[in-house]
Amino acid sequence: MNQDLSITTLILQASLVVQLVMVGLLIVSLTSWTVIFGKLLGLRRVRSSNEDFEREFWSGRSLTEMQQAVGNKPESAPMERIFASGMREFMKLREKRLDAGAQLDGARRAMRASYQRELDVIESNLSFLASVGSVSPYVGLLGTVWGIMHAFVGLSNLQQVTLASVAPGIAEALVATAIGLFAAIPAVVAYNRFARDIDRIAIQLETFIEEFTNILERNAGQPRSAGAQGCPWQH
Repeated sequence: MNQDLSITTLILQASLVVQLVMVGLLIVSLTSWTVIFGKLLGLRRVRSSNEDFEREFWSGRSLTEMQQAVGNKPESAPMERIFASGMREFMKLREKRLDAGAQLDGARRAMRASYQRELDVIESNLSFLASVGSVSPYVGLLGTVWGIMHAFVGLSNLQQVTLASVAPGIAEALVATAIGLFAAIPAVVAYNRFARDIDRIAIQLETFIEEFTNILERNAGQPRSAGAQGCPWQH
């Protein structure tokens, strides 16, 4: 007697617990793919905007002009916001006529705080992908174990057990593991890719902070009259 062992049939004939596991894993998988595509676009936008600002930063414009330009933008790059926070704090301390060391320390702390905020935003949903990659196979295995147990309980009522009678129950149970792996594998690959990209962005931002700090250091000791048009560029 031929039995229909298609995936759809196996899912529909599975026990309620196994079906709930499958549905949960499918929802997690769809959510994971949504996060993956969103993160791909988001990181690409962050890299592009950072590169655009970095080119503008080294183009020779004065620091105050760039600070005003950042304030007028509805959306700015993470590097721009770090620059703005450091520049704003530097100018506040400069207005209070504090010494050069205090100006630099304040600007550096402001940029570090902004850096952490930006990194938290960039890393958002990364832990979700890590959780999906690590937990989904075990959830699928739970559905498989439950399905096999349910299948063997049903076989205990049969007087004669053949491979044909065992196969459907085992097959529908294994579908849960397959769905769990389907959810986990893309999440793990995406997590590793995004973690590497975020590390590169973090290094880029840290390098900018150090370079901008050096520029501020060359301007920190100047009198206020020298900064009437903002801190001049000194390479």
